[in-house]
Amino acid sequence: MAIETRMIIAHGAKDLRIEQQNVGEPGPGQVRLKMAVGGICGSDLHYYQHGGFGTVRLKEPMVLGHEVSGHIEALGDGVSNLTVGQLVAVSPSRPCHDCRFCDRGQHNHCLNMRFYGSAMPFPHIQGAFRQHLIADAAQCAPADGLTPAQAAMAEPLAVCLHAVRRVGEMLGKRVLITGCGPIGILCLLAARRAGAEEIVATDLSDYTLGMASLSGADTTVNTRENPDGLAPWHADKGQFDVLFECSGSPAALAGAVHALRPGAAIMQVGMGGDMTLPLQAMTAKEIRWTGSFRFHEEFHTGVALMQKGLIKVEPLISHTLPLEDAVAAFDLAGDRSRAMKVQIALN
Repeated sequence: MAIETRMIIAHGAKDLRIEQQNVGEPGPGQVRLKMAVGGICGSDLHYYQHGGFGTVRLKEPMVLGHEVSGHIEALGDGVSNLTVGQLVAVSPSRPCHDCRFCDRGQHNHCLNMRFYGSAMPFPHIQGAFRQHLIADAAQCAPADGLTPAQAAMAEPLAVCLHAVRRVGEMLGKRVLITGCGPIGILCLLAARRAGAEEIVATDLSDYTLGMASLSGADTTVNTRENPDGLAPWHADKGQFDVLFECSGSPAALAGAVHALRPGAAIMQVGMGGDMTLPLQAMTAKEIRWTGSFRFHEEFHTGVALMQKGLIKVEPLISHTLPLEDAVAAFDLAGDRSRAMKVQIALN
């Protein structure tokens, strides 16, 4: 039996539409979900504001969204670990498990990845901002004890857990975070949970820096108002062991290098397009630069950490708007002077 469902579709820059399609019954190993909440991510914003980012452009209409939660509505054959009515966080990561990167355990680099709401391949991979969704049971992490809003934060949290995992040992480290949007704040929480001793956060907005303080940053610096605000950490060739660069801004990265000690690590998480690296300064300090892209197995870990109360994401959820107000939600999400994580109630 087909069910009519509304969805949020980007046709191009500043062209967001709510359209209706039909969704059928789940197949073997699948479930049908009645979606609850969807969080607007930076990549969703890029599609809405600019029609893409870097070389990735919208070439056809695409359903947006990949930070979602929902309730199990119907089970396909062979699904025995989930129950109708159960709240789940839905991982947007769907690797093929058959290519050479999947064989190596690098599922986030799958050659045949089907990641919700991505215009990287063509045809595009349609997203999850819709009222009903057919998903693989393996994508669904039981979220008992969480609210739908919390469960929808599992995806951005997984991004940050993957970044912390890649950068290595965190116990006792001095950490600098540039960019205090949702990813920056979640990197702060993940780094602290992993044992970081001191965390300093920078941004251009007092609102986001206030969120960083609320989330446990030891010191915050507004580099718009105080461009030399990191100068106290320049002494003796720099003080920080690790930089989480979460802004995607070349200026933020360049300004942070002088505060990093020789042998420090830069973990690049922010993606805003191509960046120019201060290679000479990094070379002289023997700084290690590492990229971080998406996640895979960290998704279920993120859900478990939230269920145990070890990472609290609730303060980051600043606004929730109904599906009918999707355009207003996207406009609000792009305003870092008053919004952190904007979510859309999908049903």
